[in-house]
Amino acid sequence: MPQLLSPPQAGNHPYFNLPDFTQPSPPSTPASLPPHQRCRPSDATKGLLVALLGGGLPAGFVGPFSRMAYQASRLPSLELLICRCLFHLPIALLLKVRGDPLLGPPDVRGRACLHALLNVLSIGCAYSAVQVVPAGNAATVRKGSSTVCSALLALCLESQGLSGYDWCGLLGSTLGLIIIVGPGLGTLQEGTTGLYTALGYVLAFLGGLALSLGLLVYRSLDFPSCLPTVAFLFGLVGLVGSVPGLFILQTPVLPSDPLSWSCVGAVGILALVSFVCVSYAVTKAHPALVCAVLHSEVVVALMLQYYVLYETVAPSDIMGAGVVLGSIAIITAQNLSCEREGQVEE
Repeated sequence: MPQLLSPPQAGNHPYFNLPDFTQPSPPSTPASLPPHQRCRPSDATKGLLVALLGGGLPAGFVGPFSRMAYQASRLPSLELLICRCLFHLPIALLLKVRGDPLLGPPDVRGRACLHALLNVLSIGCAYSAVQVVPAGNAATVRKGSSTVCSALLALCLESQGLSGYDWCGLLGSTLGLIIIVGPGLGTLQEGTTGLYTALGYVLAFLGGLALSLGLLVYRSLDFPSCLPTVAFLFGLVGLVGSVPGLFILQTPVLPSDPLSWSCVGAVGILALVSFVCVSYAVTKAHPALVCAVLHSEVVVALMLQYYVLYETVAPSDIMGAGVVLGSIAIITAQNLSCEREGQVEE
């Protein structure tokens, strides 16, 4: 009796070499992660990039625009500070919508007000300095003093160390600032003009010191609505302190030309963006590194000083700006490379 032939299997037939779907498939191997997940920027890198793009670059326009407003209508520094504080007050609507207290939780309210006061003093000193010394030099002294003071205060109060590359970038950035402002300090004129110029540099230094103290105070604040609260408090404290001082120490001026109003509006918007970005960045990265990255403000201010204000930019200014940019690149690249090494080790 002839044997019945079984139908050919799909996997063995010479013409139908198909997989056998009746058998369970072997477990698939996990695919490799895409490149953007294998090399994710660290929090420090995100903070430094925010400080560079959102903090330093917009702030570089503030000094030259402030000087333009002063040259156009003799706008006092305290009046400019009042106009800037007005841009911070609408943040109260955001706090009200979220149901958060305007002055922050009671246990941190004192430190939040201290942070606002330090920032108001820093900005007030900066606006006063930029009226008697070139905008680029005032920004240089302020940022240089804030960087050095932030590094010393963080080492003494927070015991936060820096890597060798960070110290290299920090010292290089400070060296670039010294190259920019050094020749100007050595050629101060005698008499009243020289006295006002020296006073402008002192105010710029005090502004940097107040800025570094304010950043350290902000790092100690920890509550959900911290950033909008301190932004609103800056405007409130600034108005309370500046309005009486304007009528006592200076003479109010009502600008009549469109250029002055345009400069005031630009200063208010750009300064608000810079304030928010720097406050965010300092919670992600070391305050000294944030201040070092903010030295990009000096480069932008020097460019505007030359191309917009038509003020002289010396070769030492260009050399110092190049050193500052190189130092910023070292700091940012080192933090990004550390994150890549950590991903590979994992």
